[in-house]
Formats: sequence, structure tokens, C-alpha cells
Amino acid sequence: MDESLLKKILGAVEKRRDNIIDELTELVASDSTLGNEHQAQTIIKRTFEGLGTEVKEVTIDLDKLSVLPGFSPPVTSDTDGRVNIVGLHQPNTVTGKSLILNGHMDVVPTGPSHLWERPPFEPYVGDDWFYGRGSGDMKAGIVAYCNAFAALKDLGYQPAANVILQSVIEEECTGNGALACLDAGYTADAAIIPEPFGESCLIAQLGVMWFQLKLTGKPAHVLDTSNGSNVFDSLYVLTNKLKELETEWNKQEHRHQCYSGHDHPINFNLGKVHGGDWASTVACYCEADFRVGFYPGMTLEYVKEKLQQTINEADIASDIEVELCYTGFQAEGCAIEEEAPLIESIKEAHRIVANSDCKTLAVTCTTDARFFQLYGNTPATCYGPVAENIHGFNERVSINSTVQVAQVLAVFIANWCGLEKIK
Repeated sequence: MDESLLKKILGAVEKRRDNIIDELTELVASDSTLGNEHQAQTIIKRTFEGLGTEVKEVTIDLDKLSVLPGFSPPVTSDTDGRVNIVGLHQPNTVTGKSLILNGHMDVVPTGPSHLWERPPFEPYVGDDWFYGRGSGDMKAGIVAYCNAFAALKDLGYQPAANVILQSVIEEECTGNGALACLDAGYTADAAIIPEPFGESCLIAQLGVMWFQLKLTGKPAHVLDTSNGSNVFDSLYVLTNKLKELETEWNKQEHRHQCYSGHDHPINFNLGKVHGGDWASTVACYCEADFRVGFYPGMTLEYVKEKLQQTINEADIASDIEVELCYTGFQAEGCAIEEEAPLIESIKEAHRIVANSDCKTLAVTCTTDARFFQLYGNTPATCYGPVAENIHGFNERVSINSTVQVAQVLAVFIANWCGLEKIK
């Protein structure tokens, strides 16, 4: 890239620093937990329109999506008024490679608000940190790619290729928002998701599966607990048995090569339990929600088979009934070659802007990158800002890092898509 143009691009993004903070403030102040995404999506729709893109709304049609690879059973069947927002840019003349810039607008629950230093949806700035639920995961990333696009326009340029901006829902529980956009026909030569991975470039992600154990036992008064069967006692045994499978999958001989150096890539998490109805009654029913990770290349069918086998082998009371159900994530793992043109281009843009090498990363979670990579014939990666306490209390994202990510994305767009003068 011409040195003069590079300086102009970096400067144009830097001039948008206050705008980045303002846009992030408005988005983080909008509670976009599951089912509440409308206000934030309305804001981003306005932003996409301001960038001059043709805006489309993509709904989640569960009946249509349910037969597609990558579909996950919904956590909620209420889809009324809940949409993905897509902004379409078309150049005057296509000379470069097309690109999808994707991000998720949904955020996870806050937990007890009183455990936050300030209310989670009342964002504020402290030094370089911007605080609030969803600030890092991942509204800062969406703001970064919007301002990267806008900075080029500030200089009188636009991408010389088709660019698709996406703000999707349900990334945190199913990914069906991104799947709906894929089903709508949106593919490209590459896709980037600015997830908060500390300015590292994603090369692999685990598969993630959510499942629920429903345990039914026998109630009794605690004056003689032997007359009953306590489901919590059996849940404890089942959880420990599942931990044995977790230990087995973490052994080096079972690992995917991208995770050979990771301390503990596979985690089985008991995330939620609901059950029992009285402190003086032996608990006879409970529902326990688990999340398990698994390596790229492991099929959903194989994981389900191993889970059922492990549960069957658990030494629980004979009169306890266990039902295994699946809801939420049924997400396969995926990987991309470190030498892929997309990865090399992101690393080069990072080197130019940050004057340092860009690290690659194999994460122990899932992202919507899997839909592009596995089902959309679209090479995909994640590259986003430094953030802390995502999914925790006092979530925060670095403002300087967000600005730098926007600069990297602007340089990447210029190199990948090419630039043309706006007429």
C-alpha cells in the first residue's frame, strides 16, 4: 500500500475515535439479551443506512432452517420481531475480492446487577476501558468494522468489491441468526468477525454442544430418606462421570493438532440446575443444563454417542430415570490453514498498523465463523479488540485496541477489496 494512503487511512480512523465511543455507548445502553435485540438492531440498521449500504432484514424461519446443516434446536421459539440486519455494498466496478464483516448483537445475561460496580447497561469510560455488558462481546467489534468502512468513505473511497455487513442474533446460544443469513444467499471470498480475541487471528475453534439431563426420582419425607431417591445425589455422580470423559478427551493422543499446546482445551460445564420443591422433601426431579466442548473433526453424532454411553455407565440409583435432551448449540468445530490468503492478509494488515507480528489463536469456544467455513464455502476468521470479563461482571473493552482494530480492518479492506473513488 502507498505510504501516503496508509497514513491517511490510519488518520481517518483515529479522527473517528469519539464517534466510536459514542456509537458503542448507544449500543451498550441497549439491552440486547435473548429476545430483546430489537432496539440495538434498530440502531445498527440506521448505522448501516448511514454508510450508504442497501439494508435488508433477515428473519429466523425455524421450519426452514431446521433441515439445514449447522442448525441448533432453539432456546426460544419466539421469533416475532427478531431480525438480523444486513447492509449490502456494491461498487461501481468490481476489481477486488468480496468480504463479509459479521458480528453478533445479542449478549449474555448480566447475572445479579448488584455485583457490578455500575449497572451493566449504563456504560461508562474509565481510562482506556469502556465498561458495560456486551461492550467487548462483541459490540465494540461491530462498531470497529462500521468505522473502518466509514473512514474510507471520509477519504472519498469505497471498497472496489461487494461487501456485506451483518449484525446477527442468537450467536450466544444457537448461531441460527448467522445460519439464516447464509441461507439467504450471503457468501463471499472471505468473512471476518471482530470477536474480542485480543488482536489475534483465529485459526481454530472447538465444537460446542448444549444438552440437558432430566432426572426423575422418588419423593419422601426427610424423616426417612431411604424411602426416596434423591435426584441431586445422582446428578453429582453423573457430573463426575462426565468429567472422566472430559479428562479422556484432554489427553494428548485425542487432541486436534491445533490444541496440542493448550493447557486444558476441553471443558464440560454444568451451567444451570433447577429442581426440588421443598427443603424437607427428598428431591424427586431436576433439570441440569450442560455445555461440552469437542475438537474439530468430531461429529455431532459421535459426541452424542459418547455422552449417552458415559451416562449409561454412571453408577446411580436404579430407580432414577435419566432423560438426555438437546437444546441450544449443536455446533461443529472447524479450522483454517494458517497459510490461507485470508489469514496472511489479516496478519499483514496487523503488522502494518501495529508494527508487530499478529499471533494466531485456537479458541476453546465457538463462533459464527463455523457457518462460513463449514457450510458457506467462505474462508472465515475472527480478529477483534482486547476485552476483559466477557460473560462476567464489569465487562470491559479497550478503546485504544478498538480503534486499532478499526485501523487494521480499514487497511485490510483496502488491500483485500481494493478501493475506488466515490462518484
